[in-house]
Amino acid sequence: MPERQTAMPPLVEIRNLVKYYPIRGGILLKEIASVKAVDRVSMTIQQGETVGLVGESGCGKTTLGRAVLRLEEPTSGEVLFEGENILTYNQQQIRTLRKQMQIIFQDPFSSLNPRKTVSHIIGEPLLIHGVKNRHERNEKILEMLRVVGLRKEHMRRYPHQFSGGQRQRIGVARALILNPKLIICDEAVSALDVSIQAQVINLLKDLQEAFGLTYLFISHDLSVVEHVSDRVAVMYLGKIVELAKSKELYHMPLHPYTQALLSASPIPDPGLKRERIILKGDVPSPIDPPPGCHFHTRCLYKQDICHQAEPELKEVKKAHEAACFFAGKVGRTTQ
Repeated sequence: MPERQTAMPPLVEIRNLVKYYPIRGGILLKEIASVKAVDRVSMTIQQGETVGLVGESGCGKTTLGRAVLRLEEPTSGEVLFEGENILTYNQQQIRTLRKQMQIIFQDPFSSLNPRKTVSHIIGEPLLIHGVKNRHERNEKILEMLRVVGLRKEHMRRYPHQFSGGQRQRIGVARALILNPKLIICDEAVSALDVSIQAQVINLLKDLQEAFGLTYLFISHDLSVVEHVSDRVAVMYLGKIVELAKSKELYHMPLHPYTQALLSASPIPDPGLKRERIILKGDVPSPIDPPPGCHFHTRCLYKQDICHQAEPELKEVKKAHEAACFFAGKVGRTTQ
């Protein structure tokens, strides 16, 4: 009998991840409240896939990415990387883990040290992780520059001598130099011109294929996320409200918030128009989120239960999860 194929375990598994920022006041600076930036988020990222993470500004996307890397220390929960909970790691273990998990920052200028040359910026991770031989470092730096579309003469230049797209390529090279398995792209193309965005996105896709990379792609640009992602997670006020394969989510969104987001995204065809869904009110404060479903204060389809109970993120259709009591029963498709 043929052997039964078993599903590969995820590269990253996030379990009930929480990140609260304390607000202190009074003479003794006691904690009087907290900003609930990430509130019990659970999701997985498979080896070799790209998971897009979208939502309005301030919904917790960047905080989630940084908490996964432990650039921000989570308040509670678990982050499993290759089956091990990295939140239990000590500083030495985290330093070793940095070879496997890297980040590309949003601003390609402020994320690069203006006083250091490109050679120093890209080669510094090698030096930190034990590659002391200068000739060996330079060889790897030259190879990485070639991979991201830069040249040998760029090694001795400083960040201010490059365009925005070239600076972001330097950031990509720095993230790749240690051969990581996971790269978190934190709004990696949002600061670039549209034509340059396309070049950097195509570069990231080529690198993923060449090096077997896994991406968590954080962005507010829905069209970019649709182009690059295998699956997409939608975040609202610190929580994942919908998670599905990219094509499924963009053509058949189940959560009212996702439907509203997609209705605001332009279609590159003057002959097609979407019916715009206008949400009333502002995003509630993450310091004091509303009871029940956090989205009910702006939802067009809210019912009494939405005020009283919080819906769980659960599978509504095959491989399509949503946190809504009426997922798929209200609203409309984007087609």
